[in-house]
Amino acid sequence: MLNKLGIPGILGVLFLIGGVALVTWENLIIGGGIALVIAGLGLIIYGMISTLLSSLGMGGMV
Repeated sequence: MLNKLGIPGILGVLFLIGGVALVTWENLIIGGGIALVIAGLGLIIYGMISTLLSSLGMGGMV
């Protein structure tokens, strides 16, 4: 997975994790809520991409 992200993608994931960790350090409930929102967005994007690829006939690629 890391070779598909590239350097900017890996840095983006690290910044994302660092930001959520920083917010969680201050307030645990708000940090948990932000983490759930980010996870939900990731699942929505994954679902949209897999649906798009399957409608184009490339469903086995995801």
